[in-house]
Amino acid sequence: MTVGQAKMFFIILALFPLVIDLSLGLVFSKKQSSPSYLRYAIAFSAGIVISAAFLELLPEANIEANSIYVAAGFFVFYLVEKFTMLHACGEEECEIHSLGRFAAIGMASDNVIDGIGIAIAYAINPLLGVLVTIAVISHEIPQAVSSAYMLRSENRSGREVFLILLLAGVMYPVGAALSLLLSEDMYSPMIAFVAGVFLYVGAGDLLMEVHRRFNAKIVATVLLGGLTMVLMELLMGV
Repeated sequence: MTVGQAKMFFIILALFPLVIDLSLGLVFSKKQSSPSYLRYAIAFSAGIVISAAFLELLPEANIEANSIYVAAGFFVFYLVEKFTMLHACGEEECEIHSLGRFAAIGMASDNVIDGIGIAIAYAINPLLGVLVTIAVISHEIPQAVSSAYMLRSENRSGREVFLILLLAGVMYPVGAALSLLLSEDMYSPMIAFVAGVFLYVGAGDLLMEVHRRFNAKIVATVLLGGLTMVLMELLMGV
């Protein structure tokens, strides 16, 4: 595979989360409430994202040299989430708030970073790129559904919901394309930054959300998500 083909392929990988956004936009653009299974989807996603950070990203991040970037990724997206109120939320526990301009900026920045992470992970190891893509999709599903739910609660039209999720999804291939501007010596720091983002999204956002109320089934679902990533890593030999 030539360098050009490799670059094209990781941009194609970044199109998968875009397709997810489009699909969910079509499905939920007319729904007024989130599905009952959403809390379990968030729990499963939390397990996958946290495992991806620990098992896939941190080992590639040269952590001794780049620990500052892990911390930066964590705290930058802590600020993004708090200032934009962008997060996934489960049925009956979702605090309704406006998904305005700042939330759109937060969603776009999150997706750009995810796109960069997919591309760089693929450049390091194609199988690693696939696993990171799976982790991104896993947390995109509950986030997109929650966003659609909140938009509909604001009486936004189905067309508006679809267009907002479409624009958010486009940011994945945009991020993958932006990765072409990074030199190879920036790969490890950027992977470290993405690991920090994943740790915040998984532990600081998704995990906290599903544990607003204790539920043994939710605990099991989180662990199942983590185990799923371990099994995928073993099967792929990453």
